[in-house]
Amino acid sequence: MSPFTPRYSQSTARLDAGADTSAWRVHDRAVESRRAGEDVILLCIGDPDFDTPPLIFGEALGAMRAGRTHYSPPSWEPALREAIAELESRTSPHPCTLEEVVVFAGATSALYAVMAALLDPGDSIVVPEPMYVGYTPIFQSLGIDVLPVPLVAAQNFSLDLPAMKAAVRANTRAMLINTPGNPTGNMIAPAQMAELAAFCRERGLWLVCDEVYSMITFRERHTSLRAAARETDNVVMVDALSKSHAMSGWRIGWTVTPVPLAERLARLNAAMLFGCSQFIQDAAAFALRNDDVYVERMRLEYLARRDLLVAGLNAVPGLRCAVPDAGMFLMVDVSGTGLDGLGFAEGLFDAEGVSTVPGVGFGPSARDYVRISMAQDRATLTDAVVRIGRFVGGFGDARGCAG
Repeated sequence: MSPFTPRYSQSTARLDAGADTSAWRVHDRAVESRRAGEDVILLCIGDPDFDTPPLIFGEALGAMRAGRTHYSPPSWEPALREAIAELESRTSPHPCTLEEVVVFAGATSALYAVMAALLDPGDSIVVPEPMYVGYTPIFQSLGIDVLPVPLVAAQNFSLDLPAMKAAVRANTRAMLINTPGNPTGNMIAPAQMAELAAFCRERGLWLVCDEVYSMITFRERHTSLRAAARETDNVVMVDALSKSHAMSGWRIGWTVTPVPLAERLARLNAAMLFGCSQFIQDAAAFALRNDDVYVERMRLEYLARRDLLVAGLNAVPGLRCAVPDAGMFLMVDVSGTGLDGLGFAEGLFDAEGVSTVPGVGFGPSARDYVRISMAQDRATLTDAVVRIGRFVGGFGDARGCAG
């Protein structure tokens, strides 16, 4: 009898062919070291260290006791979609209806569905870079060609609008922007978003905006793409509760799109997930309507952590840390140490047990950077800065970066 030879789809083959594990190599080692009881500091993942606020937790418990444990519709529960529509209507000149909202199991699921609904294999998408590392497997799996456009690092990673427009090719079907940005903490100006939305509409392109850090801003309030754009029939907005409400494990994200696209996304959602727990959606709707105090408390804490890290890291010879306007990450230029981001991250972990993400995982333009997460308390971050300074100081004279 002939042995069975397994065959797999091209979507998984593309994931295997494009896999680059270097971005998470240090993090994976750090997790294993922590499990072994070693003294390590994890500064990689953007998982808030805050607990989900007790009132939200209590709402979920109450919903479970009330029997809210059954199937929900493919577009998910009307009460949650209404809460999202209310939020969008308050923050945009364009009224938002329940029919424009589709809820997903987190923003990653939403982004995958959006890309699957808008692009075919071989189509291209324009994306600013450095870009969130989670976009890459989505593009790879779907066979989408990525046209990266470097952000302007010297201007705090601002968007290069002319370069974005110039990157469009004959097979381009969409642009994806991210504001506030991960990993850079940049915020795209409303005027730039409006101009880009109009340009895309004129060219017959979709403009998708990932806004999951919309409630963690430091210099000014976030303006969504939907609020900035004059017309919204080519605009897709993606958001989630993971970061702003410390609900990463609850897996609640959503899209706001034109109704015809929302209907397609709902069908994809049904094929992939067939809904989500009713009690989680009830708690999420409550969270969106009762969040002012604790969201502000978390925002102020992230601001304090940002200032602590920026001051501490910029005092280390050889390091340069831009001041992010939003989010929960910092990008640190380590080129002054004589190392690139990957060498720095691996050396730092080997010497001091501090894990960071090498910038190369976010694109070639970030190869001389490491990303540091602010999802640790201030005492831990202070300890991390001391260890980083000690690591750099240990070889600074030899590399010409000592003060």
